[in-house]
Amino acid sequence: MAGEKLSTDRNIDLAPLIDHALLAPTATPDQVRQWCSEADRYGFASVCVYPIHVPLAVELLHHQRRVKVGTVIGFPTGATTPATKLFEAQEAVDKGATELDVVINLGWLKSGQHDALHREMATICEETGQLVKAILETSLLTPDEISLAAHLCMDAGVAFLKTSTGWQGGATVAVVQQLHSLTQGRVGIKASGGIRTPDQAIALVQAGATRLGTSRGPALIEQQMATTP
Repeated sequence: MAGEKLSTDRNIDLAPLIDHALLAPTATPDQVRQWCSEADRYGFASVCVYPIHVPLAVELLHHQRRVKVGTVIGFPTGATTPATKLFEAQEAVDKGATELDVVINLGWLKSGQHDALHREMATICEETGQLVKAILETSLLTPDEISLAAHLCMDAGVAFLKTSTGWQGGATVAVVQQLHSLTQGRVGIKASGGIRTPDQAIALVQAGATRLGTSRGPALIEQQMATTP
């Protein structure tokens, strides 16, 4: 986010906006337990874990409804088949996930196969009946492609547009502002990837983000508390 103006307003309550992400390939059950405990303690919106860890996260968080259990579908490339993505999404929901972060098929977007992209996302939304966040991987797209992807996914029924997986770059204020302008409040905006400081997080929220995907949630909250008068 170099060169972007960052807010100095530290009064925004970040905790309820954070999806506490544990998406390292080496993630272990013990780390899932830690992430769930932290999400409960800080009052985060959700934990976001790999599908293999959904049952454990659901077991750990079933006692309260505040923290949701989310997972990723087609992660991180979005290039698996529609049938595979749908099965992965349905299985995750059967195991208790209530939020699905689905990577769109970027090759379809760039090659003009827009009907296929729309159909895939619409099918996942309809068949699972759960909250779907479309991961656009905006660092790989032009502004026009971001606009096209946003409109296709909104029309397909997604609840959120998400900037990034974090594997190909992260969220920027400029992209969040573009998404905010495009969505006009129709869906939520999740800024994800590279959020390292409270000032960055606050700037993204002020640009229009309604969720923040990060593995650094506890550190962000502690840093914010330490520097707030």
